[in-house]
Amino acid sequence: MKYISTRGQAPELTFEEAMLTGLARDGGLYVPAEIPEMRADDIAALAGLSYEETAFRVMRPFIGDTFTDAEFQEIIARAYAGFGHAARAPLSQLAPGHFLLELFHGPTLAFKDFAMQLIGQMFEEALKRRGERVTIVGATSGDTGSAAIEAFRGLDAVDVFILFPHGRVSEVQRRQMTTPEDANVHALALAGDFDDCQARVKDMFNDFAFRDAVKLAGVNSINWARVLAQVVYYFSSAVSLGAPHRPVSFTAPTGNFGDIFAGYIARRMGLPIEKLVVATNQNDILHRALSGQGYFKGETVASISPSMDIQVSSNFERALFFAYGQDGGAVAQLMEELKSGGFRISQGAMQALSETYASGRASEEETLAAIKATLSQSAELVCPHSAVGIKVAEERRDPATPMITLATAHPAKFPDAVERASGVHPPLPPRMSDLYDRPERVTRIDNDLVAIETHIKGHIAS
Repeated sequence: MKYISTRGQAPELTFEEAMLTGLARDGGLYVPAEIPEMRADDIAALAGLSYEETAFRVMRPFIGDTFTDAEFQEIIARAYAGFGHAARAPLSQLAPGHFLLELFHGPTLAFKDFAMQLIGQMFEEALKRRGERVTIVGATSGDTGSAAIEAFRGLDAVDVFILFPHGRVSEVQRRQMTTPEDANVHALALAGDFDDCQARVKDMFNDFAFRDAVKLAGVNSINWARVLAQVVYYFSSAVSLGAPHRPVSFTAPTGNFGDIFAGYIARRMGLPIEKLVVATNQNDILHRALSGQGYFKGETVASISPSMDIQVSSNFERALFFAYGQDGGAVAQLMEELKSGGFRISQGAMQALSETYASGRASEEETLAAIKATLSQSAELVCPHSAVGIKVAEERRDPATPMITLATAHPAKFPDAVERASGVHPPLPPRMSDLYDRPERVTRIDNDLVAIETHIKGHIAS
């Protein structure tokens, strides 16, 4: 299994190399050169299996000889051992034909745990074998950072630095990043928004002298292994509702496009997905792009669903790569135009995108209303991001096809918004009940590449 860059100028890599590299040296993102397919009977055979066994069968074709079967099964077992639900990603029913996929039972109460816990174990195993140490940098709009810190804290072969926008994440998200005491993890509060954080991470990857000096690696959703891990719960949930014998649709609240792109990979593998619905909040660049209005950056407006407050959706580049017939040159040109504010999508590419994706948006008022309605009508208390998904799913779903909406975070991660909408203050799970009492450890830092690189060089283990 080989991996190629979306911009066509970086060398092909193995799974292990792509995982440890993150961003390609031409600025692109790695994708499989070929997407493995699963036969209908192989998909049907997933019925009744544990989440771990499903994960092994779905991901195994992508990893080549990076791990033996026994090693990979043990990695998966360790990754999901700390989840708070035996099913890992259970389904609950909201209404006839509409289901909620609960992705918040991991250590940090967000869907990012499914990928990050796995990638932490894969990094540790690969680096131990290589006798190497790496420096991980990541940008977060809230959940990726806490999931990364939780996954890599205390590991021997990794230093982790997470940039988050100061004042633009929830208190629970911030405290999950700033309260771990392990010396190898560092939370950096950047003066700016998420797009600034993401841009500085990409700048560091494109500063090859710095990248090589600190052995830089990335675990944002630019990392292919992150996307791969998310493919699994599309299979597990669809099979629970009768796939491959009947099609299903999915709605994902998303800002960076990684979670919904994982659904595209599942579809390409053979899972009968009728439609993948992109749900956005008021920062609706993805909805506008998928509606034929072009991809043009605007101002990022703070919302009650902060993990979606994004204008530059990294993984949309992967979607464009396939929509443009895997033309790396065309994608590179679009990304160059993005530096000047945005680009138009060709008619052919729009046609390809529309065959797979639909989209919708939810305002702040509509999000609050969806939280309230979901509690009163379905007895489910949901976070603002999940509420965005539910609102859009109700607008887009076909009664003839089951719709699965991804519940991306526990409501307790956003207690103020949830209480404002529902009158109910969502409590933290017992294992996190002392989160507000733990001392915080955080560094405020300017939106300046030199300052960030200097800080990282001064705080990595020798």
